Amino acid sequence: MTGEADLAFGALCRELLAPLAPALRGEGPGVRGSSLLVPSLPSSGESAKVSGPSGDDAHKLESIVLPSSTSNSQLSTFDSQPTKAPLTLALSPQGRGEGTKPRIIHTPVPTLTNLALPYDLYSGEDLAHRVIYVEASRGCPFTCEFCLSALDIPVRQFPLDEFLAAMGRLLERGTKCFKFVDRTFNLNLRVSRAILDFFLERYQPGMFLHFELIPDRLPDSLKELIVQFPSGALQFEVGIQTFNDDVSNLISRHQDNDLVEQNLTWLRDHTSVHVHADLIVGLPGESLDSFAAGFDRLVRLKPHEIQVGILKRLRGTPIIRHDAEWQMVYSPHPPYEVLQTKLLDFATIQELRRFAKLWDTIANSGNFVETLPLLWEGIRGQEAGGRQEDFLGVSPLPVFPSGEPESPGSASDCGPSPFTEFRHLATWLFTRAGQAHGIALSRLVELLFEYLTTERGLVPTHVAAVLWRDYQRGGRSDKPHCLRPFITEPPPAINTPTDRGGSGPKRQGRHHPQATTR
Repeated sequence: MTGEADLAFGALCRELLAPLAPALRGEGPGVRGSSLLVPSLPSSGESAKVSGPSGDDAHKLESIVLPSSTSNSQLSTFDSQPTKAPLTLALSPQGRGEGTKPRIIHTPVPTLTNLALPYDLYSGEDLAHRVIYVEASRGCPFTCEFCLSALDIPVRQFPLDEFLAAMGRLLERGTKCFKFVDRTFNLNLRVSRAILDFFLERYQPGMFLHFELIPDRLPDSLKELIVQFPSGALQFEVGIQTFNDDVSNLISRHQDNDLVEQNLTWLRDHTSVHVHADLIVGLPGESLDSFAAGFDRLVRLKPHEIQVGILKRLRGTPIIRHDAEWQMVYSPHPPYEVLQTKLLDFATIQELRRFAKLWDTIANSGNFVETLPLLWEGIRGQEAGGRQEDFLGVSPLPVFPSGEPESPGSASDCGPSPFTEFRHLATWLFTRAGQAHGIALSRLVELLFEYLTTERGLVPTHVAAVLWRDYQRGGRSDKPHCLRPFITEPPPAINTPTDRGGSGPKRQGRHHPQATTR
């Protein structure tokens, strides 16, 4: 944004942050520093201007220019750490602004044995209504150039006994949902096994554990514990990012894609783990053809969710070294998403942004687990009581509405391309509804029914039956108007997230309708 847009953004920041100033000044505090998230730089800068401390005891927060900034954005910063040790930096003459000091003060990586674990500070209200984030380690051994965690080397572990004792106290206070923020939970097998074993021994209905896994590292010693957890108790976030080896090499990311496929297949075939996989749009060297091929490859591995993210240029990451060669253009404002590259123009990335939003709404939500595959599979003859060609119109789609030839990832030996088919649906939905978000579920059912029967040529009776089963899966009993002429009797009852008695949030539960307790 530039010009009027920049002014409007600044005005919005001031409007939202101005109420903070009286609260900060009210008690006349002695300000020693502030802790700021990198993505919040513009709004934090506004906050520093609005709420600048007053009074004789307040110390001035000096404005510095961040070295990775491409503009003249200024920000008041000090670094500190939530440790048992005093904030020696903030209280030193250097920290108070006395004498000569460097423009930027670099703090060392904290020693985790010196950190006070914060979990006892969660209130009863927190435990009842908030997601509880925990971490058994910090850092990442890998060097993916888009990720800040890659700069945090080496991986350090919190003392295991102290950490597990804190988890035990949370369990005693009624906590059931734990989200581990470790970037490489399965790196240290001794620790990851100990944590899984700890929770398995203390399992109770409703327990939900989220872990981020290295996708090509799943040895038998972990598998033997994973298979023992009941349905809905485990969610694994598996960062794929790209299946293109050349792109992976460009961004210093190294993974064995054959092992990735084997591990994802094993998780789906032999466990009840909820699998959330990630892909990134806009990586240097990644074309539309390449992204589509990777998306289709991942869909056929059947993770429960695929998060399609847009590349972000986080300050301090080395991804900027590709800017010139791959003509990378990023938004200057948070979250600094890529706008175009040498291989993906602005319009294509905007289209893929809508694709990602609608994929999350339709596929990841779990509201259409049976309906979604109709886009590329149609209704199989053995399920519909006839030949497959009796129920299909055109497949795959030959062209897009713009007249563009069929997308990459088109029909192959594996059948029609999920990317091609969903891309066509996303374009049609955006044109038909005028938006890619905020579409009510009942309206979305109507639109999908129209698309599948008129655009794809599927038989309305069979489409209606599938949509009705999906609609009921969320515990709903009202019948969308478009389905009423075709549904005279309700289909067999389906265990819903509210009545199945298992673990996990409702969104995940819609992907696991037959969950049972251990």
